[in-house]
Amino acid sequence: MVARVVTVAFQGVEARRVDVEVQLTGGEQVMVVVGLGDKAVAESRERVRGAFTGLGLAMPGKRIVVNLAPADLPKEGSHYDLPIALAVMGAMGVIPPDALNGWVAVGELSLDGTISPVAGVLPAAVAAGAMDLGLICPEPCGAEAAWAGGTRVIAPRSLIGLINHFRGTQLLSEPKPGPIVEGGRVPDLREVKGQEQAKRALEIAAAGGHNLLFSGPPGSGKSMMAQRLPGILPPLSPAELLETSMVHSVAGLIARGELTRTRPFRSPHHSASMAALTGGGLKAKPGEVSLAHNGVLFLDELPEFSSQALDSLRAPLETGEVMVARANAHIRYPARVQLVAAQNPCRCGHGGPGKGYCGKAPRCQRDYQGRVSGPLIDRIDLQIDVPPVSAADLALPPPSEGSAEVAARVAAARQAQVDRAKSWASEAPALNALADGDFLDKAAGLDDAARALMARAADAGHLTARGWTRALRLARTIADLEGAVSVKRLHVAEALIYRRVGASPAPAAS
Repeated sequence: MVARVVTVAFQGVEARRVDVEVQLTGGEQVMVVVGLGDKAVAESRERVRGAFTGLGLAMPGKRIVVNLAPADLPKEGSHYDLPIALAVMGAMGVIPPDALNGWVAVGELSLDGTISPVAGVLPAAVAAGAMDLGLICPEPCGAEAAWAGGTRVIAPRSLIGLINHFRGTQLLSEPKPGPIVEGGRVPDLREVKGQEQAKRALEIAAAGGHNLLFSGPPGSGKSMMAQRLPGILPPLSPAELLETSMVHSVAGLIARGELTRTRPFRSPHHSASMAALTGGGLKAKPGEVSLAHNGVLFLDELPEFSSQALDSLRAPLETGEVMVARANAHIRYPARVQLVAAQNPCRCGHGGPGKGYCGKAPRCQRDYQGRVSGPLIDRIDLQIDVPPVSAADLALPPPSEGSAEVAARVAAARQAQVDRAKSWASEAPALNALADGDFLDKAAGLDDAARALMARAADAGHLTARGWTRALRLARTIADLEGAVSVKRLHVAEALIYRRVGASPAPAAS
């Protein structure tokens, strides 16, 4: 007799079906687990044996063969404990074998029979619903699984409760989704004095989802303004909330099923490796760019990151996803982020001609900023110089306009983008930063003067093909903030300034 239970294997945020088959045969009393499992899967034999002992159940005096099918799919993690235990109990007759039909099981077992929480319950619940099956998961993960909607969920505390449920002596009720909680307090733009041009760039970046680079000396407010970007961004839509939460679920970042509609804001240290930024490692976990999906990735001290780590972001910034390649699998993680970066002019922090702070300028400045590759810089739509804040600015009272007022204009501009996308094509992106060239040519509405200015900038060699599209996206966002139907020359001129088109080159080293 063979007992079967369905579970899942995680490949990125995708949960693939795995059938756990258990057969009791004659021979030596031993449990063998086959099916390309990792060390954690192999150790499940002892955890299952210990959990049975904790419940007062004796393991059958036969050879137990556990097969995880398909056999060529790598299996990682401790969430195979529960399905293996259930299949063994089904083969023993402790649980009616047909009671296990229609369920997907995930969970780690403690030695006393308690079912411990595991990562990835939300993608598992979504996959179970797609297979028209229910989900059995640990009690602490029940509120998270319930967010899948339309999937039957039971969340027992221990194996004994699950046994009683299947035998009909105890009824486990379905858990309810966890609460929507407010994110941490986001600082207000009203606290920033001066820096009006930088705040204007921050508003444009928020309205269109554009990438942004602040460059200026220490203490000029670069990080301060970047940290206030989430406060002017609209909350996550229901679809975005599910996408983002599935990534966080795989990373084990959801506690008690609590979700938040505040957009993610990730700020890794500049010592982060390429795997930490884009994902990978021994088990190909999501990196910072995926954990910031539908939110903001802030890279402070941009030139201090390794060149390899920074260049690994080039493809995700274009495609909105990370593909981690392995010899036996390709794992995809979503990575649609808004990149915000900050850098000093040079290593000493001040740099630049006429400053008097750096005796090696302009060579020091050029060498320091040259650590960031040109292709990556080309993917940054707005590049802003942030000057030091003057004493006169600091003496002024706080500005009357804060994050709430800016957020209202950003929301109106984003709604205009959504309405335009719906009117032109159902598959068109709802953000200007994601719009392709064909859609922009049809919907951007450049007047003749604006198109002529773009053409002159391209003819002068100041715009790459990618730069043309990104400048057009930026000009369309500036027009949306003003409520303009068409993109005018003034909008294009401002966009080209932010792209540093026409800026004079750095003086040659003496």
